Amino acid sequence: MSASTGRRIRVAVVFGGRSTEHAISCVTAGSVLQAIDREKYDVVPIGIAPDGRWVLEADDPTRHRITGPGQLPAVDADRAPVTLTRTAGGAGLMVSEPSAPPRELGDVDVVFPLLHGPWGEDGTIQGLFEMSDVRYVGSGVLASAVSMDKAFMKIVLAAAGLPVMPSHTVTAREWTADPAAVRAKVAGLGYPLFVKPARGGSSIGIAKAHTPAEIDDAIELALAHDPKVLVEVSAEGAREVECGVLESLDGGVETSVPAEIRITGDHEFYDFEAKYLPEEHTELDVPAKLPDDVAEELRELSARAFIAVGCEGLARVDFFYMPDGSLVVNELNTMPGFTPLSMFPQMWAATGLEYADLVDRLLSLALHRDTGLR
Repeated sequence: MSASTGRRIRVAVVFGGRSTEHAISCVTAGSVLQAIDREKYDVVPIGIAPDGRWVLEADDPTRHRITGPGQLPAVDADRAPVTLTRTAGGAGLMVSEPSAPPRELGDVDVVFPLLHGPWGEDGTIQGLFEMSDVRYVGSGVLASAVSMDKAFMKIVLAAAGLPVMPSHTVTAREWTADPAAVRAKVAGLGYPLFVKPARGGSSIGIAKAHTPAEIDDAIELALAHDPKVLVEVSAEGAREVECGVLESLDGGVETSVPAEIRITGDHEFYDFEAKYLPEEHTELDVPAKLPDDVAEELRELSARAFIAVGCEGLARVDFFYMPDGSLVVNELNTMPGFTPLSMFPQMWAATGLEYADLVDRLLSLALHRDTGLR
């Protein structure tokens, strides 16, 4: 209950969004809507349509599921429009329906943004929440923006002394102006190379270029999703391992047991199908089968990465466990996949924090955190 009003804590669950990860955000929302404690929280589902319209979505977890290959959920843009407004007490929601005056839904105590990719995970909506003076789950503007942009993330992590894979950044302007120069620049990294949208996720737009003959198509694919592209050395022979990080109420940092993803079948890397149809394409080890000293180092590096970027609430840190026994940070996600089958919740379940308790923990962290500079 809210101490100031005597009512249940009102949570706006915001999902969908304008990025290519719209459907995955909807899937995540379905899981959270099903798991959240309705005796403690008054839940208001807010969908952001692919064109950016905010609507009052159905509070129905079954609407937000992947029902089969190519059958992805989406926010219903035809539902009643909703806006987040600044009120005397903080922030509130206003619903506008045809042939009816706007109606208030009441103040919002905390927002749970379940958005992946640009216009949601990149600091943009976090800035809106800050300006509206409403508490929200997850990292603030700067940490969200840095973590979303893989090129800047690498700069920050390297400056903090954390190991990263060698890479080059390619912009659409550079590629259009002088593709030969770009080819020469990335060739210096050595093949094979991974080419990915700098600010993308869910493995959308990623390709592996084994030879110079494949680099053009790989860059064009990534540029179709983002005018800024990261070309990175492939971690050949590496194992993909991950660790979850949670902030504690006293401001400390806790880490989960590590996990490992092993790709099966014809998938050469952890692509979209392998991530979201895992029963067919991946095998997961939670916890990962690692030497004790490597697992301990991985958890320490995860906490360092979380602190270096200035994260809050939660993050998943992904690593390459190289054939020589070293660990290299691949990336850091401030809003990782968050269905019960996703790696972040699975790692915390193996550490002793079940999914519903994880949702409650994140909301409690957000409610204890002030808005504004901190």
